[in-house]
Amino acid sequence: MSEGLSPIREWSDVDQTCFEQEILPLNQPAVMRGLANHWPIVQKMQESAHAAGEYLKSFDKGNPLYTILGSPEIEGRFFYSDDLTGVNFQRTRGSLSVIVDQLQTLGEHAPAIAIQAAEVEEALPGFTGENAMPLLAPEIRPTLWMGNQALVAPHYDVHDNIACVVMGERTFTLFPPEQISNLYIGPTLNAPGGVPISMVDLNNPDLETYPRFADALAAAQQATLQPGDAIFIPTPWWHAVQSLADINVLINYWWGGVPVPAANTRPLSPNHSLIHSMMTIAKMSPDQRESWRQFFNYLVFQTGEDPTAHLPDGLNDLVTNLSPEQRQAVYQLLKDQLN
Repeated sequence: MSEGLSPIREWSDVDQTCFEQEILPLNQPAVMRGLANHWPIVQKMQESAHAAGEYLKSFDKGNPLYTILGSPEIEGRFFYSDDLTGVNFQRTRGSLSVIVDQLQTLGEHAPAIAIQAAEVEEALPGFTGENAMPLLAPEIRPTLWMGNQALVAPHYDVHDNIACVVMGERTFTLFPPEQISNLYIGPTLNAPGGVPISMVDLNNPDLETYPRFADALAAAQQATLQPGDAIFIPTPWWHAVQSLADINVLINYWWGGVPVPAANTRPLSPNHSLIHSMMTIAKMSPDQRESWRQFFNYLVFQTGEDPTAHLPDGLNDLVTNLSPEQRQAVYQLLKDQLN
């Protein structure tokens, strides 16, 4: 753990009741030690990284997976390009088995290699049946992240996240949402992972260029996870992730948001509203922005009077609760307007 950073609160022997009744209501990060110790891949990892890698390969059907490659010069720091109009790595597709073998043989000064956000059920059919998440509904589908030593800059997820380390070791450094102004975030459209990331190098912060980052560090929390450990990261907490071993594998689960009436569509996230608001409100005059802030405070953040207090009970509306038919109609309206 970095000197001076607060530890993330830890829990042990977490079951679904503990998670839902004790951890979730806090809306705070939580390390859940040993949550996945019973998974076969974690037990294989206790034998050796080679045994765990062979176990992973036993599920591989050869499907090409989204993979990023960085030169040794980036030292594992996947980031923007120098001019902020792109990224400092290449995007390709690779076989899981081939990449497992590569990662186990690479030496020092190796290129940075990472499989990112691979749908486990598509990449490793049958893996989930043997390595099931005990805290979430079975329909919540996991994703796989695998690579060598790397640093992912502080970013946020658009949904709640449980991440389980199953191979290697990872250090998570988390920042509360209100630290956004101290993180010096970069552009959105060319962000390496789809959401803006901090411009500050966590391992070598330049506090002359980014002086407010010192305040972010003062509010940060940190923990290092071993195989079998898991972490709950509520949205939109910022988090940096450093992979420390020659081969690291993480399985994560995103869930939450508002379901949409369309097949194979991820739930709506407040991040969609943020993007739309940045396009429609952020460039208004100060007086106009202040006017819309009053609307958002009253109807969205509800910082004052209850906007439904004067309405009859049972009324279905945006300001109360939508019926399924209304939800579909509103979703279609938004879709039509955005198109």
